[in-house]
Amino acid sequence: MDEADRLASVVELLADPYARDILAAASEEAVDAAMLAERLDADLSTVYRRLEALEEHDLVRSRVRPRRDGHHYNVYRTRLRRVTVDIEDGEYRVDIERETPTDPADRLTDLFEEIR
Repeated sequence: MDEADRLASVVELLADPYARDILAAASEEAVDAAMLAERLDADLSTVYRRLEALEEHDLVRSRVRPRRDGHHYNVYRTRLRRVTVDIEDGEYRVDIERETPTDPADRLTDLFEEIR
């Protein structure tokens, strides 16, 4: 997928009200899919589909949280900080600003993924 297609996919995703509401809710605190479904009054499957698309475009990050009973679940946190569109001299430029991870484990993961 080239840059124009990637940008079009992000714009289409941000046009979706569920995706925007997920980004807003997960910007305050890390939340699991069930919490998001409850807050948004949405089906869990809808939330999971939007989370998958948001993760694909690196707009949310998931982390595994263990439970005391030995099971685990994912929580999601927004990485998107700002989208800007500049139009000048007959051209436009879109910039997507993402949060820079501060957790050393997140930074190491990002570094590893860049190397691959």
